[in-house]
Amino acid sequence: MTDRVTTSHVLTTRGDTVTYDLRGEGPGLVFVAGAGPFRAIDPITTETAERVSAQGVTTVVHDRLGRGESPADGVLDLERELAAVAAAIAVADGGSGRGAVLCGHSSGCTIALAAAHAGLPVTGLVLWEAPLGDDAAATKEWIDEFERRLDAEDYVGATEQYMKDMPPEWLDGMRRSPDFEQLARGSRSQRADGESLVWATTALEDGTLATVDVPVLATYGTATFPEMPVSARKVVAAAPHGEVREVEGAFHSWDPAAMADVLVRFVREVDRH
Repeated sequence: MTDRVTTSHVLTTRGDTVTYDLRGEGPGLVFVAGAGPFRAIDPITTETAERVSAQGVTTVVHDRLGRGESPADGVLDLERELAAVAAAIAVADGGSGRGAVLCGHSSGCTIALAAAHAGLPVTGLVLWEAPLGDDAAATKEWIDEFERRLDAEDYVGATEQYMKDMPPEWLDGMRRSPDFEQLARGSRSQRADGESLVWATTALEDGTLATVDVPVLATYGTATFPEMPVSARKVVAAAPHGEVREVEGAFHSWDPAAMADVLVRFVREVDRH
């Protein structure tokens, strides 16, 4: 397929520079990555954006703060990340204020939910495998320790803490890299993920998620971890306009063709209303 892409950057209201790939013309869709990925190492999201934009949708894939070509110093908290999402939405809608659908991957789902709750111009949410299996207390305990290690600049320890309940082969693969310590510094960009996970698990329990008054499609893969369908159903039970759907994909990654079809249908439906 022919990929007409414009790569540029935008300044957020917090003064951060966000680099993005812009494709297509039509209603807007912004991809929100989870903990780790950025454009240069995420061909699945890029292919998905190519497929979606070829069907009359404007797509934005941006590097989150502190990753790839969006360098950022200091504490990369959720407030700064939401400002980056707001800037990406403005790119997607051409500054018209129409807003955009957000597609979150993993903890990017909880950043997307937080963006909608914060009043950003979000027209709908497609969530891929939001990791919301634990309760709020357990999530806060996990992230408190992660943040303690981050604040101590123990980036290896922070990475180990963040990944402690993930499949061990994921962390083992990172450890085998000669650049492991440099890779671990990427944990700086995961503070926003942690804060949004704490917020979202609390919002599930205290009813706050009911204020997210936009269409929500919670998805999970055909081959996935047992908690992912459970998490999707929890989100849909709490959100006023929610739906659950299984989509072709395996082990926390979606199939680009299948997900593109889902996204195009969702964005068009939202745009009609």
